[in-house]
Formats: sequence, C-alpha cells, structure tokens
Amino acid sequence: MIDHRREGAIHIAQMNNGANMVNPDWQRRMIEILDIVESDCEGEAGLLLTGSEKFFSSGLDVEVVMSLQGEDARSFGQRMMEIMRRLVTLPCPSVAALNGHAFAAGAFLALACDYRVMRADRGWFCVSEVDVGVPIGLPMMSLLKAKVSPQVARDAALTGKRYPGDEALAAGFVDAVSAESSLIEDSLALLQTMATKERRIFKTIKKQLNNELAVIFENAG
Repeated sequence: MIDHRREGAIHIAQMNNGANMVNPDWQRRMIEILDIVESDCEGEAGLLLTGSEKFFSSGLDVEVVMSLQGEDARSFGQRMMEIMRRLVTLPCPSVAALNGHAFAAGAFLALACDYRVMRADRGWFCVSEVDVGVPIGLPMMSLLKAKVSPQVARDAALTGKRYPGDEALAAGFVDAVSAESSLIEDSLALLQTMATKERRIFKTIKKQLNNELAVIFENAG
C-alpha cells in the first residue's frame, strides 16, 4: 500500500499499489506514516512522498469510496481532511516526487506538500474532477487557489487539462522537473536544503504560510 523507509534524516513514503488509489486502507497507512514523521520532526527531518510505476496517484478509489455508507463514509471524509491538514502543517519540509500521473485527489495530495518535482518525460498533472463528474469541495479548491494563479486554477478546474512536466512547471503546479533516473535524488537534494533549518522557526513560518488552509481542513473534518 505505502512503504516507509528512511534515508538519513529523510522519511520516504512510497505508494506501491498500481494506480495508488486513495481508499480507507490507504488513509490509515498514511496516518501511521505521518505519526512517525511528526514524532521525528523535532530534529533534522523531512518527508518525500512518491509513487511507483506510471502513477504518483490516480486519486480516489471511486468504486470503494462510493460503496461507503453512513459512519464509514463520514469517517473517510474526516480522515482525508486530517491527512491534508497534517501535510500542510507538517513541522518539517515535504516534497512530492511525481514519478507519473497525478490525477484528482492525487494531484491535491501533491499540492499539500511544500514542493513538487515531476518527471520531465512522462506523466500528467491533472485536476480531473470536471471530467469524472465529481465536484471539488471547498477545502481542495482553497488548496488549488493557494498554490497557483487564479487563471491557472480556473483553467485546471474548469477544463480538466492534463499538464505534462514542462507545462506543469510553467503553470506553477510543480517547482522543478527531472529525468526519471534522477527524480528521487533531486527531490532528496531539495529536501536536504530545508531539513537542517532551525526546526522551531521553520515550523512557525510554515504555520503562518498555511494557517488559513489548516483552518479550512480542520473545520471540514
């Protein structure tokens, strides 16, 4: 589902279930990993989130999610908001290494990280809800609007455009593009530049940057 390992001070969470769809089991594992990372954030630390094969994450496991009823459905939504809130307020730096496609909830998962590095040669970044018939809730829309310009947010949300690496970089969805062979190395290098920052100051500044998003996710949960 999601493997966790450490390389020095950096925690690597690698989704490894094919399309890396988000379902209740995925959520529970991600929360476990966030618990581990947060407990380590007092010192030098960082989180690298990546996928496997041709997907970073294709978004929600729609078949499973649509089958949830009552308390199970409410719990799923609450866990999703918890994960997003904890990512945007993580006391240490986070980087999403986009090894492949990031669609819908997978794209928003990447946006919740501090930085994004995407393969230059393969993969699309896509806010695809308009094409799959799913509304974008206020919390996710707020995240989108916080990360890119109003014009880019409009075009991405209303058209479902698929952005390859170079266009995702130009639009501001990602901060760098990289060859497949160096994606993880480049992402780790970016993390290392921030992992040694004084943690109390880093945490305070990040909270100031993302406080409005954190409140929105908290209230939505």
